[in-house]
Amino acid sequence: MNNPIYATAEGLRLLLLDLAYAGPGAWETDPDAAELMAYAMDKYGALAHKYGLEPTDAATCAFEIMNARATRLAEDPWAVITHAVHLSLVYESRARGMLCSTQQARQSSGSNYHDAERFSERDDDLARYHPAFQIEDDLSAIDDPRQESIEDEPTNAYFALDQAIQFFVELGWSRRTARLGLEYIAARLIRTGTRLSAFESLRRDGNGPALLDVDHKAWLAVLRGVLGNQHRDRSHTSEGRGILLRLMSGEGLDELFEDGALARLIERAAPEYTSASTSGV
Repeated sequence: MNNPIYATAEGLRLLLLDLAYAGPGAWETDPDAAELMAYAMDKYGALAHKYGLEPTDAATCAFEIMNARATRLAEDPWAVITHAVHLSLVYESRARGMLCSTQQARQSSGSNYHDAERFSERDDDLARYHPAFQIEDDLSAIDDPRQESIEDEPTNAYFALDQAIQFFVELGWSRRTARLGLEYIAARLIRTGTRLSAFESLRRDGNGPALLDVDHKAWLAVLRGVLGNQHRDRSHTSEGRGILLRLMSGEGLDELFEDGALARLIERAAPEYTSASTSGV
């Protein structure tokens, strides 16, 4: 397996987006998913052995974090996964040593508890093994990405994204296609930092039109609708702000639907609309 596409951050994001919205059973049937999990086992196998665990333990944790929405939208999905795997292995190893659940090990992080031992297991002097004479890792200093990225997600941004998806759906888009395309755009926006940079990057992106099964003209229409018309003369208008920014600023779906030009733009960019126009229906 030489340089698989999912070895890169962007390649992994595309695969995770595809698996997330391919429907039930995609992880079990998609050959790329099986290769990805084998890759994860190889990638984190040495780390698992470091904590006395098996590569399958690391792969299980990787699978859980790969299914998180925050991972798909992260600037570097592999960095999020690696951090989560490392943290989970630390706590799993700690839990096995303390004969408790992983959750209890997380709650006791940073404490002076030591691994469970029989009195007869130690013939050495007290100073060699007693916790009072040891330097313990401060696990509380390690942030859990599943606490930061998933439980404490920026609610307003994700709510706006869900509202934007609903806007597309009511204008003739399938929910799966709308979510796939909008999360792809949102991930690029997070990575680039500005709507202008995201627009310019996505404008030349060949993956976007392929994901949505639309032509380049329809793809540009989607970008203008979601990110706004980036011409400086339109920057302070509704057209220049785009759907995501308008929703995050407090506007609702009713106000977006009242914008006839925007609604027509999104409706005519839908794959179902463009294919019907092409076939002459």
